Amino acid sequence: MAAYKVKVATGTDLLSGTMDSISLTIVGTQGESHKQLLNHFGRDFATGAVDEYTVRCQQDLGELIIIRLHKERYSFLPKNSWYCNYVQICAPDGRIYHFPAYRWMDGYETLALREATGKTRAEDTLPILLEHRQEEIRAKQDFYHWRVFVPGLPNYVHIPSYRPPVRRNPNRPEWNGYIPGFPILINIKATKFLDSNLRFSFIKTASFFFRLGPMALGFKLRGLVDCKQSWKRLKDIKKIFPAHKSIISEYVAEHWTEDSFFGYQYLNGINPGLLRRCTQIPDKFPVTNDMVAPFLGEGTCLQAELEKGNIYLADYRILDGIPTIELNGRKQHHCAPLCLLHFGPEGNMMPIAIQLSQTPGPDCPIFLPSDSEWDWLLAKTWVRYAEFYCHEAISHLLETHLIAEAFCLAMMRQLPMCHPLYKLLIPHTRYTIQINSIGRALLLNEGGLSARGMSLGLQGFAEVMVRALSETTYDSLYLPNDFVERGVQDLPGYYYRDDSLAVWDALERYVTEIITYYYPCDAAVAGDPELQSWVQEIFKECLLGRESSGFPQCLQTVPELIRYVTIVIYTCSAKHAAVNTGQLEYTAWMPNFPSSMRNPPMQAKGLTTLESYMDTLPDVKTTCITLLVLWTLSREPDDKRPLGHFPDIHFVEDAPRRSMDTLRRRLAQISHNIRQRNKCLPVPYYYLDPVLIENSISI
Repeated sequence: MAAYKVKVATGTDLLSGTMDSISLTIVGTQGESHKQLLNHFGRDFATGAVDEYTVRCQQDLGELIIIRLHKERYSFLPKNSWYCNYVQICAPDGRIYHFPAYRWMDGYETLALREATGKTRAEDTLPILLEHRQEEIRAKQDFYHWRVFVPGLPNYVHIPSYRPPVRRNPNRPEWNGYIPGFPILINIKATKFLDSNLRFSFIKTASFFFRLGPMALGFKLRGLVDCKQSWKRLKDIKKIFPAHKSIISEYVAEHWTEDSFFGYQYLNGINPGLLRRCTQIPDKFPVTNDMVAPFLGEGTCLQAELEKGNIYLADYRILDGIPTIELNGRKQHHCAPLCLLHFGPEGNMMPIAIQLSQTPGPDCPIFLPSDSEWDWLLAKTWVRYAEFYCHEAISHLLETHLIAEAFCLAMMRQLPMCHPLYKLLIPHTRYTIQINSIGRALLLNEGGLSARGMSLGLQGFAEVMVRALSETTYDSLYLPNDFVERGVQDLPGYYYRDDSLAVWDALERYVTEIITYYYPCDAAVAGDPELQSWVQEIFKECLLGRESSGFPQCLQTVPELIRYVTIVIYTCSAKHAAVNTGQLEYTAWMPNFPSSMRNPPMQAKGLTTLESYMDTLPDVKTTCITLLVLWTLSREPDDKRPLGHFPDIHFVEDAPRRSMDTLRRRLAQISHNIRQRNKCLPVPYYYLDPVLIENSISI
């Protein structure tokens, strides 16, 4: 008689426990146990519980390889879901076997779990393990399907329960996610998954929706969302979020008109990856030395500063020619500006010339700091308007959310749970598909933000992303290359670059240690069919098979795999934090980041006044719609898991667990360095402090 000591851990989220009957079958290399009911006197499988049982077998089962959890009806009680964290078994010889689950069992079903040792397919020789591996992938591919979101954008997961949000009758007594009088629809049913394993935890779901509702209702009661008029005074904009202030949001509101702060945001704002060193003034931007010489300092000229590498260009050509829509009965306007900046000896990045079109001409003057106060301020505001779209559509939504979702779905469809890459990547996919589903319901539908709060509307916003994806390259996602390619690798005061490279280095070392442990040679990489299928599916479904992207269709060497996986993890964690965390701080003062412009770009100088400036900015209603959603999507997420904290036990081998500990120590040192530096800065940069970075895109 062999006795096996069994521990079963139930999840800690509310309603993770179950009253259903749970039985266990243990499979080893030398036999299989009978199905045995796991039952004590009293409650079993309560939320947060770790229940212990003894399973007795007629013989020793040998090395344990698979267990089966059977969830069945208990007496007359109704069916309810169960979230199983893991099962741990101590064999008669004292060896501990770990079987990770970390998933819901919703119905009456049997769940087969493999022992947690990471293995590629080449390392599996037992027919039962090969069959389990193949069946797991087949089942996931049958369940998760790719679906076209917008032609030209990464495909996404097909969710049979998803339906586009519809406006509910506000006269009906029940609440269906529609906030009376408020034009953004929050259709909870549209964000509910048939697969409960992808959904938010109860805590996160409740906090997400129930903080949005009261804030929206408050806007309604204050009359903000019904006001289609211009803001009467700039200072009134501060009243939108009177109770939500920070050092940075206050600094933005006080210093937004200053040229030095305008330039600073290119380095350490929420879209810090656009600026490029300019070595030659482009023909489409005919800036002359006479125009800008007064702003370059004494004893120098434009050509000299170009040669020294002190001239930088922000080119918004990707926005050119996109039509606008009407908002609140008024035609909106759009432009694709160019902005020339100079990095001076004082260490400030200063704008020195702005053109509000990609086509120069008599009706497209080049605005200069020496122009009238309101001309120059409006020209800068047009640039900040362009920043809104390059940030929200490209840097944020496309380059993190949508690309990360494709990484995640390909992983689920092509890698079994026992695969080392699955274990490495799964913490960085948590809640990503759920938040993207909510984002599509809030942002990208006929009743959402893009249709109600943006000059470009739904189609124009999507067109910006389509254009950007057509230009996205593999090299541009490799962070160290990006800084060199843009010529900003040695630019002083670029804290985003310094912090992102530090985090990148920590992640790359961590990935290197894990990959080299499981892939001792290049042949192991090239010969892993599951890995190759994952890479091929990303190329096909995310990059849409575009060979000019430079994305690999296969990986042949260990260094190639390390680079690829580091890109994936960085994109799903730190890259998102850099463009998401500070959204509200930099956008709460709307003139710094307007989503719409109600008058056309200036065609002559000397005509802008305070009144015409206010009439160009978004109206009160549009401002509130935009800021409410940005407030919701940039709030500190509940149920957060900071970068490097992996409470789910997927790796059980000593080497990867040591690597995880080392990663945490490196990130802690980076965090310390950032906080020490920020003590001396008037505007702290903390968006890449590892303590504030989440493992995955979940907000």
